[in-house]
Amino acid sequence: MIFKFLFAFVFILFFYKNLFAAELINGNAKIIDGDTLHIGKYKIRLHGIDAPELNQNCLFNDKVWNCGKESKKFLINFINNKKISCKLIDTDRYKRHIGICFKDKINLNKKIVQEGWAIAYRYYSKDFVDDEKVAKINKSGIWKGDFEEPYLFRKKNK
Repeated sequence: MIFKFLFAFVFILFFYKNLFAAELINGNAKIIDGDTLHIGKYKIRLHGIDAPELNQNCLFNDKVWNCGKESKKFLINFINNKKISCKLIDTDRYKRHIGICFKDKINLNKKIVQEGWAIAYRYYSKDFVDDEKVAKINKSGIWKGDFEEPYLFRKKNK
């Protein structure tokens, strides 16, 4: 009986952090790139999405264009200096917070993928796969031409 009690106690202590881990951060965001931003001291990587890198180019009508900078520009223009809120759900290996962010009641993660400025990052989440399909069908953002998936671009350009 004591062993069961101790086991339950240790189990609760270990998972307590995860049960109540979500923290809400509000404020003005400084946009780093198409899937990363800062709010105050918090560097936040948007959950479940992968945007082109700032130095990443894409191809449209046989012309090279900097889709990484365009992805960042989309996020800057969409937020438009308004306050946003981010629900922090995890921390990655680079000690960045992983979050789901909102402008008013609009999910930024979802919006960026729907508009074609990021892909669903299936390795970590399947949350935005349907939104990616919408962008692909509409040939929005990076889907209007050819591009290398951002994680493959990063891997190749380490």
